[in-house]
Amino acid sequence: MNLSSSIAPIGTDIETKTWIWQGFPIGYKVQGEQGPAIVMVHGFGASSGHWRKNLPVLGENCRCYALDLIGFGASAKPNPGIEIEYTFETWGQQVADFCREVVGTPAFLVGNSIGCIVVMQTAVNYPDLALGVAILNCSLRLFHDRKRVELSWYRSMGVPIVQRLLGIKWVGQLFFSQLAKPKVVRKILLQAYQRKEEVTDELVNMLMAPAADAGAADVFIAFTRYSQGPLAEDLLPILPCRAIILWGIQDPWEPIELGRELANFTQVEKFIPLEGLGHCPQDEAPEIVNPILLDWVVDYS
Repeated sequence: MNLSSSIAPIGTDIETKTWIWQGFPIGYKVQGEQGPAIVMVHGFGASSGHWRKNLPVLGENCRCYALDLIGFGASAKPNPGIEIEYTFETWGQQVADFCREVVGTPAFLVGNSIGCIVVMQTAVNYPDLALGVAILNCSLRLFHDRKRVELSWYRSMGVPIVQRLLGIKWVGQLFFSQLAKPKVVRKILLQAYQRKEEVTDELVNMLMAPAADAGAADVFIAFTRYSQGPLAEDLLPILPCRAIILWGIQDPWEPIELGRELANFTQVEKFIPLEGLGHCPQDEAPEIVNPILLDWVVDYS
């Protein structure tokens, strides 16, 4: 296979298609008509558009899909706890059903941030569908119930208090409305990205658009209050396939020294530190990430 261009076009013209899952419309993007399948899963608050710089390049040699998890992007945002539970088990089932019904074959699963937990959960629960897992700056879930004992006392006590406050509807709605502003989103991205020039109006607008959808605030609050479920260190030891880990060294949210500990599991074949990059390396430096992912897929196909 030949990677003809290391830097992808922005890819904003990639059509968003719709798949119906459990009665709900789900958004996804696709590029490529032949070769092994790759399914890409975004992080918290993001969407399939976060892979817009990867789809066109990887799609030259692979069948590439980027999926909007239910609750995010162009997907439906049903009522948490009433119509659906926003858990990694739910999202893992969504990805598995997507592989069966849309992709039609097992796939290489690629995740960023919480998307890493999703794809690992998919592989563990549905091993016949996962050819391999690529983990990009995995969410370490540092506010998880089981990890609070490692926090300072004031942070350990503060997290459940904040979560309870967000459970009060008007408080949660107010909190979300203050976050869902272009200048706030830009400020958050400038923390996450080391290449500040990659924080463009196009990126901010892409991430902002779904915030206007009915139910977006409720989904945000539901996941912010979700501090149970699996951790990466729970899933990696029972992963039924091989994994590689890519980690932006300057990630301010997920420390690389903790990320390196995940490489101790035998299922992890490579841990690749990415100098000068932050939390979303696939968007910040696609010219670095795309060849790594392509080589990984080719090696294991």
